[in-house]
Amino acid sequence: MDDNAPSPVDDEVQNAQLQKAVIVAVLPDQPARVLSVAVQYAQLLNAPLVVVHVDVTRFVTYEDPDGYVHSAPLDLNIDSGAAEFEGVRRTAAEALAGTGLTWTARQLVGDPALAVKQLAGKLDAQLVVVGTRKRGLGESIREFFTGSVAARLSHRQSRPVLVVPLEEPVPDDQDIWTE
Repeated sequence: MDDNAPSPVDDEVQNAQLQKAVIVAVLPDQPARVLSVAVQYAQLLNAPLVVVHVDVTRFVTYEDPDGYVHSAPLDLNIDSGAAEFEGVRRTAAEALAGTGLTWTARQLVGDPALAVKQLAGKLDAQLVVVGTRKRGLGESIREFFTGSVAARLSHRQSRPVLVVPLEEPVPDDQDIWTE
């Protein structure tokens, strides 16, 4: 644990303040629409908002009894997750300025669906908001092998999952498999 990491006691206090939150999973350079829709629902539900970024380059090694999660990188020479999280946090701060919402940004590690599910359980979240993947054959193949985070979330827990399209809808007569 470094000096900037919150202690398990800090997390417990913050988790108590974030009960019944709306959780939104955000990727770097993701269209602002996903965060915007999450803000709308947090306001409608009068709920705090938790913006999460999942660092898939790290994995959980073990979790202390007090809930503190220890993780390790897949590649010891890469620390891209910290830079990505800072970008997500900065984007969220700009988008949420003036909304009056109680919010925080959290970085999770490992499998996105399982990490978000675990946080949703800790916070007894009212809603989980995720974006779709970009269109294209490459993304479709990647989703085939890794699975859709939204689908995996909806099958592994009882909370509502709102899936926000990232792009304009494809017309019914257009092929979605083209690059």
